[in-house]
Amino acid sequence: MDVERRNNVTVLGNPRGPAVVLAHGFGCDQNMWRLTVPALAEDYRVVLFDYVGSGRSDPTAFSEDRYASLGGYARDAVEVCAALDLRDAVFVGHSVSAMIGVLAAGMVPERIRALVMVAPSPRYLDDVGYRGGFSAEDVDELLASLDSNYLGWSAATAPVIMGNAERPELAAELTNSFCATHPDMARVFARTTFLSDSRDDLKTVTVPTLVLECTQDAIAPREVGAFVHRAIAGSTLVTLDATGHCPHLSAPEATNQAITAFLAGLR
Repeated sequence: MDVERRNNVTVLGNPRGPAVVLAHGFGCDQNMWRLTVPALAEDYRVVLFDYVGSGRSDPTAFSEDRYASLGGYARDAVEVCAALDLRDAVFVGHSVSAMIGVLAAGMVPERIRALVMVAPSPRYLDDVGYRGGFSAEDVDELLASLDSNYLGWSAATAPVIMGNAERPELAAELTNSFCATHPDMARVFARTTFLSDSRDDLKTVTVPTLVLECTQDAIAPREVGAFVHRAIAGSTLVTLDATGHCPHLSAPEATNQAITAFLAGLR
């Protein structure tokens, strides 16, 4: 299996620097990190990839059984790290990839030494004593809409996820990213994402962890950031001067500054 081709792996930056793996969220691809790469490239070996079913990955490698759980996506991340023989890498995960990073770090602790969680959510559904931001009815409606009209769902949902209504070009980019994803594969990833519950997994994290939240985020409200921070012993919580669910696109300077400061502290 050629993992580098399967996951469209890209390696940039300083080949002698510590490795930083940038992992995209649902409906996205590695291009979403293009504003972060320049802030890292001088000092770090930057690894980007697309999960199978996303971006320019090999669609023939897709298996609904494998990707019906976050563990399947974590295996993608682990296999990318193994193919490049990464050691002591920092895994930067956006949205659902923050939880995928938690699972990957547990699978191969020798390869992942720290986590950066950008707008993470361990559970999107509200629960007793927990606010995830979505009721069960919300998620049922979201998934039904996605099933019936994926392109229409993408156009309607991307602006909500992105926020920053005064900058419609950001929502347009996310819409285009969603629409470039094969609908059948996107449906599997969406169900895996929005129906997952990774709250217990947070308690297993023992590596240095940075949690980045935004001041306003329709997908991961600030109660979620506080929950993640409390659940991971010794974690650092930073509230970015940013709105929406994709601060690496809407507020790259603030996001990059927080990430690079955390990385510098690991040296």
